[in-house]
Amino acid sequence: MKRMESSIRNRSQVDEDQRALFTPPLKTPPCRLCLLRLSAVGDVSHMLPVLRTLQAEWPETAITWVIGNLEHALVGDIPGVEFIIFDKQRRWRAYRDLQRILAGRRFDVLLHMQVSLRASLASLLIRADLKIGFDATRAKDLQWLFTNIRIASPPRQHVVDSFFAFAETLGIRQRVLRWDIPITPTAAQFAAEVLPYHEPALVISPCSSKSYRNWNVQGYAQVADYAIERHGMRVVLTGGPSAIERRYGEEITAAMKHPALNLIGHTDLKQLLAILARARAVVAPDSGPAHLATSVGVPVVGLYAATNPDRARPYLSADYVVNRYPEAVRDKYGKMPADLPWGIRVRDSGAMDRITVNDVTTVLDRLLSGRTAGMTP
Repeated sequence: MKRMESSIRNRSQVDEDQRALFTPPLKTPPCRLCLLRLSAVGDVSHMLPVLRTLQAEWPETAITWVIGNLEHALVGDIPGVEFIIFDKQRRWRAYRDLQRILAGRRFDVLLHMQVSLRASLASLLIRADLKIGFDATRAKDLQWLFTNIRIASPPRQHVVDSFFAFAETLGIRQRVLRWDIPITPTAAQFAAEVLPYHEPALVISPCSSKSYRNWNVQGYAQVADYAIERHGMRVVLTGGPSAIERRYGEEITAAMKHPALNLIGHTDLKQLLAILARARAVVAPDSGPAHLATSVGVPVVGLYAATNPDRARPYLSADYVVNRYPEAVRDKYGKMPADLPWGIRVRDSGAMDRITVNDVTTVLDRLLSGRTAGMTP
């Protein structure tokens, strides 16, 4: 990895005068543009409106996306994009794979949209004239060493808005809020068989990848029973194959008075997307499925106490957030969110228990009655 070591030394010597030489906007659309975002499912979903905006603004630009293996399974069939899989399970061999695939290639622009050392090391193998990264405040894990342009540094933003700042740095002002993740025929058929459209469905995706974001089993069970009794809905539980997710599914169904369809651990990402697309509403904490529901136009009752909904809520469901984050922050840090760094988390195991069943059912009633302006950012 001598090339990596040399590139790091070179990047550390780039001063602000040199950065100014590369300041966008570009005078002409780039011929070749590369996106670097390896993970995770939620953030990859957040990136899709930016991708659609780039495609709409520069239809002739060839776009390459360096992406993780799992995330590729979700979006890798999007037309008009070359995907290069970076399989982190291969460790250092993943870098050799990327180096081999990109040998002799150069891009006009690299959008380095992930603040992790793994992604930054991968960026060294992507040759590009402009390497655009996060501003100094958000360029964690030394990302600033690996870029020559930084996006603007607004005070506080949703993750989607921070991604749009990359397009804005290139001079693009329009926003195309469109996801359009393809749903395969087999996934659509699976969803149609388990969830017919004549049954209004509430999908509950109870778990996040971070356990401190998860609400409690009894709360989910009571909300599920309420949806069945009050609104005549069919309840579907979704999630991945991890032990904690399977346990949540088993315990929620055991605690319910009525039956629910437990699909936790029994769907791939395309099947999950197809199930979400057929739902009337989704209940979920800060998690990938919450953002996937947004991508298929389904409103989400987002459960937030451990993380800041203004930064990470389902992007089009601001009207349906259950927000106990300010109280959790106050009790943890003795200050309100406005007085603390943006996006600070409350990792206490009991933070989400501040959310009550009534909090959730009140928002669910409002959503199902349509007493809002609809899905808006």
